Amino acid sequence: MKKIQSTCNYCAIDCNLDFYVEDNRVVKVVPTAGYPVNDGFCCIKGLSLDKQQTTVKPGSLPKIRQADGSFRQVSWEEGFQHVADKLKELQAKYGPESVAGISTGQLTLEEFAIFGHVMRNYLKTNVDGNTRLCMATAVVAHKQSYGFDAPGYTLQDLELSDTIIFIGSNPVVAHPILWGRVRNNQVPGHKVIVIDPRRSETAMNADYWYGLRWRSDLVLLYTVANLLIEKDYLDHEFIEAHTEKFPEFREFVKAYTLERGVADTGLSREQILELVELIHSGKRVSFWWTMGVNQGYEAVRTAQAIINLALMTGNMGKPGTGANSITGQCNAMGSRTYSNTAVFFGGGDFANPARRQRIAGVLGVEESMLAEKPTKTYNQIIEGINAGEIKGLWILCTNPRHSWTNNETFASAAKKLELFVVQDIYDTIESAEDCTVFFPVVPGLKKEGTYINLERRLSAMRPVLERGENEISDYEAILGVGKALGMGDALKGWETPRDCFNLMRECSRNMPGDITGITWEALENSHGIQWPYPEGREAELSDDQRRLYEDGRFFTPSGKAQFVFEEVRENPLPRTEKFPYVLNTGRGTVGQWHTQSRTREVRFVEDVSVKGAYLYMNPELADQKGIREMDRIRVYSANGQNALFTVKLTGNVSREELFAPIHYMECNRLTPSVYDPYSKEPSYKATPVRFEKV
Repeated sequence: MKKIQSTCNYCAIDCNLDFYVEDNRVVKVVPTAGYPVNDGFCCIKGLSLDKQQTTVKPGSLPKIRQADGSFRQVSWEEGFQHVADKLKELQAKYGPESVAGISTGQLTLEEFAIFGHVMRNYLKTNVDGNTRLCMATAVVAHKQSYGFDAPGYTLQDLELSDTIIFIGSNPVVAHPILWGRVRNNQVPGHKVIVIDPRRSETAMNADYWYGLRWRSDLVLLYTVANLLIEKDYLDHEFIEAHTEKFPEFREFVKAYTLERGVADTGLSREQILELVELIHSGKRVSFWWTMGVNQGYEAVRTAQAIINLALMTGNMGKPGTGANSITGQCNAMGSRTYSNTAVFFGGGDFANPARRQRIAGVLGVEESMLAEKPTKTYNQIIEGINAGEIKGLWILCTNPRHSWTNNETFASAAKKLELFVVQDIYDTIESAEDCTVFFPVVPGLKKEGTYINLERRLSAMRPVLERGENEISDYEAILGVGKALGMGDALKGWETPRDCFNLMRECSRNMPGDITGITWEALENSHGIQWPYPEGREAELSDDQRRLYEDGRFFTPSGKAQFVFEEVRENPLPRTEKFPYVLNTGRGTVGQWHTQSRTREVRFVEDVSVKGAYLYMNPELADQKGIREMDRIRVYSANGQNALFTVKLTGNVSREELFAPIHYMECNRLTPSVYDPYSKEPSYKATPVRFEKV
């Protein structure tokens, strides 16, 4: 029996696991002891990765839809050539941007990079990913406030903080290993605070819960900032030495009085003042946010309001502090920096001449071959298909028929495509129903690559099992299409994931996220390595837990962090007399994952999960409407759609709020086509709805 250390490719924690293999079968999965992230622990999803060892059967080959609607199985070579020919045909007929791609946060760094090279550089078209659905807000907030997409914390800060504030975040369910770090906190008298409209599982385990009105978080944060200033609960030395635009911010928040905060948030004067005192009394205060903040119509400014609180109180760059974004998917950080979509490989502006010259030199191509601008965003791609402007789409490891906001718009788009390539480990996902080509690829147990977790830690995915006949990886599928397109020498140096990793290392040189000191070999059986890790500084940066901004230097031209702020926006989709309630969304259970295409393989998860769509309703509202536990209701959304749900009663949601888990397609049938103006992240939360009993 042999032991192989690899990375769990579910959530952004990136736990490492030891796979015990005998006769090419996983016999046992054990969380890696001593690994800085999970140290011998993991959740049920990671422990169940062995269930995917038979997902792709030997003999798996591409399928091409025929004129009569049936599929014909073909060789990989024929599949590659078919897709390449169709891509070129569509571009010749309709223009370069008539084809597009949508990736995910679950591919490896190397798979992101080669897809970006083929689609963005060579084909000069657009590729976005479902990182847009979860982390685009944090990316833009980091860039504008810090000068680079660089979350500064390490997970150890959860154990060192004396005041831990979760805003729109529910780690008990969404990031249980992260919550384990909270439980490991031994700081005497430490406090856990939750700001969330719902009394979530994390709120139930917190010392303080502030159940504010939905979408009032920005007003609350500005109000708290104003009160901190009025009481002079500030770190003047840090503000002066390491930030800019604080005087303007101080004037701005004067309009956010305590009275306004009470009126808009639904919290009492005493609650808001208590929160201010808790922040002030903490010596090491850490603020943590995730999708409850990111998925909103003014999400970037909300994230920056959190950053502002950390900056003004000096809770930045020190142990147990920070304004810390919790990432959703396993390699969202890799997608953000290496997918060649919003920035060049390793970071940088597509229009920067020096950066263009540098990347062209590393890749060994003419500068004219490189992408010239950031990609069209996810919503623009879907809207472009429905408008008849985009005729071909290639999606990888994602299920937008289920996960895209207002998902009937994707259903409509899929039917209009002349080429729709779905590349996945399952041909049963909802998005595959209308595909014209299906590429079956292997799961993580059978491929290699690199992941970057939420604290900037690179870790290795290494093959646990040998592949069967005709089984290939995502990387090889993309490479195969690239060769069929005739890319020739433009693919020199991209032959294997290891080769690609070395290219990306060199692309990162002298950038904030420099990884030139990390080698492919060094990641194997390691503790992972956090960026930055430039070549020549390996000994200096040997600590397993490193944070940024300890020296007070940021990545802006001045080296100072920016206070960024803006007036609260009017809700573009408010409640009305016709739609008097709000639908909020989030995770259901620890075992479920996104659209459940993977976790439905796990018998334990299936056994304990509700099979059909359900939502939570307050008992008072249910009593008023004559609804009982397990009744069926039809929910009508302001987006024009409706769906059926089973009702579960709980006092953990307010009387005017419904809460539905995201794991059922009915949920995003109801969410709206509303986006943050800066990140273009969908506003999945607080959709106006009405309902009737079935």
